[in-house]
Amino acid sequence: MPVAATTPQPPYYAVIFTSIRTEDDNGYAVMAKHIAELAAKQPGFLGMESARQELGITVSYWESLEAIKAWKENLEHRHAQGRAKDWYKSFRARVCRIEREYGF
Repeated sequence: MPVAATTPQPPYYAVIFTSIRTEDDNGYAVMAKHIAELAAKQPGFLGMESARQELGITVSYWESLEAIKAWKENLEHRHAQGRAKDWYKSFRARVCRIEREYGF
């Protein structure tokens, strides 16, 4: 059963990654699992949520813009970024500041 990420009281940041995949796996499944595990170990990481049908959406939550920048520059993450054209027809990454949240 999917579970929403537990996040602290705002403010904090989110990276929203939307994508449309290519037809072939090309090692994507293994790399995606590895990258998610690696992200979870990064300083400032708060959590992640992901869903995929035709459009994939992954939202990762971070304490600060500095933590997001450090993650973007992580060597293993950069290697995965370099393979984007193997895995995606298109993608967008958006960085947002979370000002408030609510729910149950």
